[in-house]
Amino acid sequence: MVTNVDSLAGLIILALQIIAIAGAGFALFHVVRQPAEAFPAVDKLTKPVWLGILVAALLVLVVFGAVGLLGIIAVVAVCVYLVDVRPRVEEVQRPRW
Repeated sequence: MVTNVDSLAGLIILALQIIAIAGAGFALFHVVRQPAEAFPAVDKLTKPVWLGILVAALLVLVVFGAVGLLGIIAVVAVCVYLVDVRPRVEEVQRPRW
């Protein structure tokens, strides 16, 4: 998606797109590094499902941008992973002392 960066609104949209793509990349990197057993252990979708969701979200963000219906859906999917799934997966792997 090409953005007009000549105006303040264009710069804000560009910044939001960069942040959304970076967040999706981070979430994708995180899901790849986690063991598959950790996801069902916290009653979340399986690792392949989250991998597919996040790959699709990253592709949508790169192709269509973060502003628009598909982009907002992709951002919501990434946020759900980062806010809900990621902390629970990390919590189950942390040793309890």
